[in-house]
Amino acid sequence: MTATLTESQLQDQIRIVLNHPDLVLWRNNCGVAERNGHKIRFGVGNPGGADLIGLFRGAFVAIEIKTLTGRQSPEQKLFQQLVERKGGTYLILRSVEDAHAWLSGLKAAA
Repeated sequence: MTATLTESQLQDQIRIVLNHPDLVLWRNNCGVAERNGHKIRFGVGNPGGADLIGLFRGAFVAIEIKTLTGRQSPEQKLFQQLVERKGGTYLILRSVEDAHAWLSGLKAAA
C-alpha cells in the first residue's frame, strides 16, 4: 500500500505512528523564497535538511521520508553525514512498517 503513497502522504502517516513520550518531532520545511528581489533560504540544514527533526531523550534525531523508489540528494547525504558525525541519529523511513520497527526499538531501549 505504501508504494502508491506520495512522500507527503507517507510522511503524514509516519508522523502519526511515531508517538512516544520521549520523542518530539517537527516538520522541517526547507526551501527558498523570494521577497523584494532577495532570496531567503529556510529550514534547518537547507539545502538537504531532513523532513523531520527533533529530540529523543535529549539527542538530536533527523528523519528523511522517502518512498520505496525515492533517493537521497547529494545535499541530503551531506546532512546525514553531519548529523552522524556530531552524534545524532539519522534515518530514512520508507514505510509505516519502517516507522513501527524503529519505534519498537525505542520502546525496547526504554
